[in-house]
Amino acid sequence: MRTFFKKTALVALTVVLVAGLSSCEATKNANNAQKGAVIGTAGGAILGAIIGNNTGKKGSGGELGAVIGGVVGGTAGVLIGNKMDKQAQKIEEEIPGAKVERIDDGILVTFDENSGVHFETEKYNINATSEVLLTKLANILKEYPDTDVLVVGHTDSSGSASYNMTLSEKRAYAVTNYFVNNKGLSSGRFTTTWFGEDQPIADNDTAEGRAQNRRVNIAIVPNDKMIDDAKKEAGQN
Repeated sequence: MRTFFKKTALVALTVVLVAGLSSCEATKNANNAQKGAVIGTAGGAILGAIIGNNTGKKGSGGELGAVIGGVVGGTAGVLIGNKMDKQAQKIEEEIPGAKVERIDDGILVTFDENSGVHFETEKYNINATSEVLLTKLANILKEYPDTDVLVVGHTDSSGSASYNMTLSEKRAYAVTNYFVNNKGLSSGRFTTTWFGEDQPIADNDTAEGRAQNRRVNIAIVPNDKMIDDAKKEAGQN
Protein backbone atom coordinates (compact mmCIF):
# COMPACT_ATOMS: atom_id res chain seq x y z
CA MET A 1 0.00 0.00 0.00
CA ARG A 2 1.50 3.32 -1.03
CA THR A 3 1.26 6.26 1.31
CA PHE A 4 2.28 9.89 0.92
CA PHE A 5 2.59 12.42 3.74
CA LYS A 6 0.44 15.52 4.10
CA LYS A 7 1.65 17.49 7.12
CA THR A 8 0.53 15.34 10.03
CA ALA A 9 -1.49 13.02 7.83
CA LEU A 10 -0.48 10.42 5.28
CA VAL A 11 -1.73 11.20 1.82
CA ALA A 12 -3.04 8.75 -0.77
CA LEU A 13 -6.19 8.02 -2.85
CA THR A 14 -9.52 6.67 -4.99
CA VAL A 15 -14.02 5.20 -6.61
CA VAL A 16 -16.00 7.92 -4.91
CA LEU A 17 -18.05 6.65 -1.98
CA VAL A 18 -19.70 9.76 -0.60
CA ALA A 19 -21.73 9.42 2.57
CA GLY A 20 -24.04 12.29 1.89
CA LEU A 21 -25.24 12.91 -1.66
CA SER A 22 -28.87 12.04 -2.17
CA SER A 23 -29.28 11.43 -5.91
CA CYS A 24 -29.17 8.01 -7.57
CA GLU A 25 -28.99 8.34 -11.35
CA ALA A 26 -27.67 6.48 -14.37
CA THR A 27 -24.31 7.42 -15.81
CA LYS A 28 -24.85 10.59 -17.78
CA ASN A 29 -21.49 10.67 -19.51
CA ALA A 30 -20.54 7.00 -19.63
CA ASN A 31 -19.14 7.10 -23.15
CA ASN A 32 -15.87 9.01 -22.85
CA ALA A 33 -13.93 6.96 -25.38
CA GLN A 34 -13.69 9.80 -27.91
CA LYS A 35 -12.84 12.29 -25.18
CA GLY A 36 -9.58 10.45 -24.57
CA ALA A 37 -8.45 11.22 -28.13
CA VAL A 38 -8.55 14.99 -27.73
CA ILE A 39 -7.55 15.63 -24.12
CA GLY A 40 -3.91 15.44 -23.17
CA THR A 41 -3.82 17.46 -19.96
CA ALA A 42 -3.67 16.41 -16.31
CA GLY A 43 -6.75 14.88 -14.71
CA GLY A 44 -7.83 18.04 -12.91
CA ALA A 45 -11.55 17.28 -13.13
CA ILE A 46 -11.34 14.03 -11.21
CA LEU A 47 -9.05 15.68 -8.65
CA GLY A 48 -11.57 18.46 -8.17
CA ALA A 49 -14.31 15.92 -7.58
CA ILE A 50 -12.22 14.31 -4.83
CA ILE A 51 -11.16 17.40 -2.88
CA GLY A 52 -13.79 19.91 -3.90
CA ASN A 53 -12.69 23.48 -4.57
CA ASN A 54 -9.57 23.19 -2.45
CA THR A 55 -6.98 22.13 -5.00
CA GLY A 56 -4.86 25.15 -4.16
CA LYS A 57 -4.40 24.23 -0.52
CA LYS A 58 -0.92 23.24 0.46
CA GLY A 59 -0.37 19.49 0.47
CA SER A 60 -3.47 18.52 -1.46
CA GLY A 61 -3.60 18.78 -5.23
CA GLY A 62 0.05 18.08 -5.95
CA GLU A 63 0.27 14.70 -4.26
CA LEU A 64 -3.12 13.50 -5.44
CA GLY A 65 -2.51 14.71 -8.97
CA ALA A 66 0.71 12.71 -9.08
CA VAL A 67 -1.22 9.53 -8.28
CA ILE A 68 -4.06 10.23 -10.71
CA GLY A 69 -1.71 11.25 -13.50
CA GLY A 70 -2.65 12.85 -16.80
CA VAL A 71 -5.27 12.01 -19.38
CA VAL A 72 -3.89 9.87 -22.22
CA GLY A 73 -4.49 11.32 -25.67
CA GLY A 74 -4.64 9.92 -29.18
CA THR A 75 -5.81 6.45 -30.16
CA ALA A 76 -4.48 5.05 -26.89
CA GLY A 77 -6.85 7.38 -25.08
CA VAL A 78 -9.77 5.96 -27.07
CA LEU A 79 -8.77 2.40 -26.14
CA ILE A 80 -8.45 3.30 -22.45
CA GLY A 81 -11.74 5.18 -22.59
CA ASN A 82 -13.52 2.11 -23.97
CA LYS A 83 -12.20 -0.08 -21.17
CA MET A 84 -13.12 2.42 -18.47
CA ASP A 85 -16.57 2.90 -20.01
CA LYS A 86 -17.22 -0.84 -19.74
CA GLN A 87 -16.08 -0.91 -16.12
CA ALA A 88 -18.26 2.09 -15.26
CA GLN A 89 -21.25 0.40 -16.90
CA LYS A 90 -20.57 -2.77 -14.91
CA ILE A 91 -20.50 -0.83 -11.64
CA GLU A 92 -23.76 0.88 -12.55
CA GLU A 93 -25.43 -2.46 -13.36
CA GLU A 94 -24.15 -4.30 -10.27
CA ILE A 95 -24.65 -1.44 -7.79
CA PRO A 96 -27.86 0.35 -8.86
CA GLY A 97 -27.86 2.54 -5.75
CA ALA A 98 -24.71 4.29 -6.92
CA LYS A 99 -24.25 7.39 -9.03
CA VAL A 100 -21.53 6.49 -11.54
CA GLU A 101 -19.57 9.17 -13.37
CA ARG A 102 -16.81 8.98 -15.95
CA ILE A 103 -14.39 11.85 -15.48
CA ASP A 104 -11.23 12.15 -17.57
CA ASP A 105 -9.70 8.63 -17.65
CA GLY A 106 -11.19 7.73 -14.27
CA ILE A 107 -14.42 6.57 -12.67
CA LEU A 108 -16.14 8.18 -9.71
CA VAL A 109 -18.90 6.37 -7.84
CA THR A 110 -21.10 8.18 -5.33
CA PHE A 111 -23.20 6.43 -2.68
CA ASP A 112 -25.70 8.25 -0.49
CA GLU A 113 -26.20 7.63 3.23
CA ASN A 114 -29.20 5.36 2.73
CA SER A 115 -27.89 3.09 0.01
CA GLY A 116 -24.14 3.29 0.25
CA VAL A 117 -21.02 3.10 2.32
CA HIS A 118 -21.36 5.26 5.39
CA PHE A 119 -20.33 5.35 9.01
CA GLU A 120 -22.18 5.88 12.25
CA THR A 121 -21.31 9.05 14.17
CA GLU A 122 -17.73 8.85 15.48
CA LYS A 123 -17.41 5.26 14.18
CA TYR A 124 -15.14 3.84 11.50
CA ASN A 125 -16.09 0.16 11.30
CA ILE A 126 -17.58 -1.23 8.07
CA ASN A 127 -21.20 -2.12 8.78
CA ALA A 128 -23.24 -4.90 7.19
CA THR A 129 -24.85 -2.66 4.57
CA SER A 130 -21.51 -1.24 3.53
CA GLU A 131 -20.02 -4.74 3.31
CA VAL A 132 -22.58 -5.75 0.69
CA LEU A 133 -21.71 -2.83 -1.57
CA LEU A 134 -17.97 -3.04 -1.04
CA THR A 135 -18.09 -6.75 -1.87
CA LYS A 136 -19.85 -6.01 -5.16
CA LEU A 137 -17.29 -3.35 -5.95
CA ALA A 138 -14.42 -5.67 -5.00
CA ASN A 139 -15.70 -8.30 -7.44
CA ILE A 140 -15.72 -5.72 -10.25
CA LEU A 141 -12.20 -4.60 -9.38
CA LYS A 142 -11.10 -8.24 -9.64
CA GLU A 143 -12.73 -8.49 -13.06
CA TYR A 144 -10.88 -5.36 -14.21
CA PRO A 145 -7.40 -5.75 -12.68
CA ASP A 146 -5.56 -3.11 -14.72
CA THR A 147 -6.66 -0.18 -12.58
CA ASP A 148 -5.48 1.57 -9.44
CA VAL A 149 -7.83 2.59 -6.66
CA LEU A 150 -7.62 5.83 -4.72
CA VAL A 151 -9.35 6.00 -1.31
CA VAL A 152 -9.77 9.35 0.45
CA GLY A 153 -11.40 9.94 3.84
CA HIS A 154 -13.21 13.14 4.89
CA THR A 155 -15.31 14.38 7.82
CA ASP A 156 -17.54 17.35 8.53
CA SER A 157 -16.39 20.12 10.89
CA SER A 158 -18.06 18.75 14.03
CA GLY A 159 -15.42 18.10 16.71
CA SER A 160 -11.81 19.24 16.81
CA ALA A 161 -9.66 19.37 13.70
CA SER A 162 -7.17 16.85 15.12
CA TYR A 163 -9.93 14.41 16.07
CA ASN A 164 -11.50 14.67 12.62
CA MET A 165 -8.15 14.09 10.94
CA THR A 166 -7.70 10.84 12.86
CA LEU A 167 -11.29 9.77 12.24
CA SER A 168 -11.00 10.34 8.49
CA GLU A 169 -7.78 8.31 8.48
CA LYS A 170 -9.46 5.39 10.22
CA ARG A 171 -12.44 5.48 7.88
CA ALA A 172 -10.29 5.58 4.76
CA TYR A 173 -8.17 2.66 5.94
CA ALA A 174 -11.28 0.74 6.98
CA VAL A 175 -12.37 0.78 3.34
CA THR A 176 -8.92 -0.03 1.94
CA ASN A 177 -8.32 -2.80 4.47
CA TYR A 178 -11.69 -4.36 3.68
CA PHE A 179 -10.73 -4.63 0.01
CA VAL A 180 -7.26 -5.99 0.77
CA ASN A 181 -7.72 -8.12 3.90
CA ASN A 182 -11.28 -9.33 3.42
CA LYS A 183 -11.54 -9.53 -0.37
CA GLY A 184 -8.00 -10.39 -1.38
CA LEU A 185 -7.27 -7.45 -3.67
CA SER A 186 -3.62 -6.50 -4.09
CA SER A 187 -2.47 -3.78 -1.71
CA GLY A 188 -0.29 -2.44 -4.52
CA ARG A 189 -3.37 -1.18 -6.33
CA PHE A 190 -4.42 1.08 -3.46
CA THR A 191 -3.38 4.52 -2.33
CA THR A 192 -5.06 5.82 0.83
CA THR A 193 -5.25 9.35 2.20
CA TRP A 194 -7.34 11.49 4.52
CA PHE A 195 -8.07 15.18 4.97
CA GLY A 196 -10.25 15.40 8.08
CA GLU A 197 -12.46 18.47 7.76
CA ASP A 198 -10.07 20.34 5.44
CA GLN A 199 -11.72 19.52 2.10
CA PRO A 200 -15.47 20.24 2.36
CA ILE A 201 -17.63 19.97 -0.73
CA ALA A 202 -20.69 21.49 0.96
CA ASP A 203 -21.66 23.96 3.70
CA ASN A 204 -20.79 22.68 7.18
CA ASP A 205 -23.30 25.13 8.68
CA THR A 206 -26.23 22.97 7.55
CA ALA A 207 -27.14 19.38 8.43
CA GLU A 208 -27.41 18.50 4.74
CA GLY A 209 -24.01 19.98 4.02
CA ARG A 210 -22.37 18.14 6.90
CA ALA A 211 -23.85 14.87 5.65
CA GLN A 212 -22.26 15.47 2.23
CA ASN A 213 -18.90 16.23 3.80
CA ARG A 214 -18.86 12.96 5.79
CA ARG A 215 -17.61 10.83 2.95
CA VAL A 216 -15.04 8.44 1.61
CA ASN A 217 -14.01 9.05 -1.99
CA ILE A 218 -12.97 6.19 -4.21
CA ALA A 219 -11.57 6.94 -7.68
CA ILE A 220 -10.64 4.22 -10.16
CA VAL A 221 -7.90 5.11 -12.66
CA PRO A 222 -5.96 3.20 -15.34
CA ASN A 223 -2.71 1.69 -14.10
CA ASP A 224 0.61 1.70 -15.96
CA LYS A 225 -0.08 -1.66 -17.59
CA MET A 226 -3.36 -0.50 -19.12
CA ILE A 227 -1.70 2.67 -20.39
CA ASP A 228 1.32 0.84 -21.82
CA ASP A 229 -0.85 -1.83 -23.45
CA ALA A 230 -3.06 0.83 -25.04
CA LYS A 231 -0.07 2.74 -26.39
CA LYS A 232 1.42 -0.43 -27.87
CA GLU A 233 -1.87 -1.37 -29.50
CA ALA A 234 -2.18 2.15 -30.88
CA GLY A 235 1.43 2.22 -32.08
CA GLN A 236 2.23 5.21 -29.89
CA ASN A 237 5.33 3.75 -28.21
